[in-house]
Amino acid sequence: MKSVIIGSVAAVLIAILSAVILSMYGLDSADVFSTSNVRL
Repeated sequence: MKSVIIGSVAAVLIAILSAVILSMYGLDSADVFSTSNVRL
């Protein structure tokens, strides 16, 4: 159970960090998801 909790917490932290970084660059989540493959 601990591994599941740790994994979910890590996923939430990664989601928050990515949202903050994207908002800093002024990108919308829709634009990022639609053009993520092109930008990579």
